[in-house]
Amino acid sequence: MSESQNTLGHALEPYTPAEIAKRVETAGVAKARMAAPQILMLAVLAGAFIALGGMVFTLVMTGADSAVGIDRLIGGIAFSLGLILVVVAGAELFTGNNLIVIAWADRRISTFELLRNWGLVYLGNLAGAFAMVALAALAGVPDIGGGAVGATAAKIAQHKLALPFGQALVSGILCNLLVCLAIWMCFGARRVTGKVLCIVFPISAFVALGFEHSVANMYLIPAGLIAESGLGHALANLGGFLGNLVPVTLGNIIGGGVLVAVVYWVIYRQGRPGT
Repeated sequence: MSESQNTLGHALEPYTPAEIAKRVETAGVAKARMAAPQILMLAVLAGAFIALGGMVFTLVMTGADSAVGIDRLIGGIAFSLGLILVVVAGAELFTGNNLIVIAWADRRISTFELLRNWGLVYLGNLAGAFAMVALAALAGVPDIGGGAVGATAAKIAQHKLALPFGQALVSGILCNLLVCLAIWMCFGARRVTGKVLCIVFPISAFVALGFEHSVANMYLIPAGLIAESGLGHALANLGGFLGNLVPVTLGNIIGGGVLVAVVYWVIYRQGRPGT
């Protein structure tokens, strides 16, 4: 085999887990020190992208024969659109940015820099998701199928609002364990097709299992409440919305920041800062 073929073969090989850990850490430093306007704009895009995934998921689940099994799997594949757009097109997503913890654990960024990124990204994601709620309503998405899509959206929202705090917390942990593993594997892929495949399986799994994603809920809950009884109904349920978002967000941080970032930091990066 020629030297050029060896070089090409190496370029197509995925990064090793140790190399992924280093790449995630380096990316975390860059994300934490990005200018605020850039962070906010990219975060708004991520909120909109995840909302688009939620929109397609709602449509796919409308008229499904059952709420479990293959229907949920297909819905999960449809929802994968959101993270594919985030990763390939480029955007800042709060749940994925929980991986910045690995740079913080290596003391390459400060606690302030970590929390600054999370705060700005969370607000931007919220703005992007809310914008898509409004645009979907204006475009008549809930009216598709004679209002059937709106009825499905309302059902999804009511299910989320009914979750007890503890269940929402644990569901958020399991969700972002899968989301951050998807992002982690994307850092190991060298081609767009590889990144897409790394995303589809974990994301379709978390959706099929009914786990809770904070940014997705920023769209799904308001969209469902508005589809059910209008904006006033959504505002009246603000407490319930926050009652879901708080435990789910905390769970997402634990799932991604601790169970993925900290665990892999201990395995691959502890004692090797900057190497």
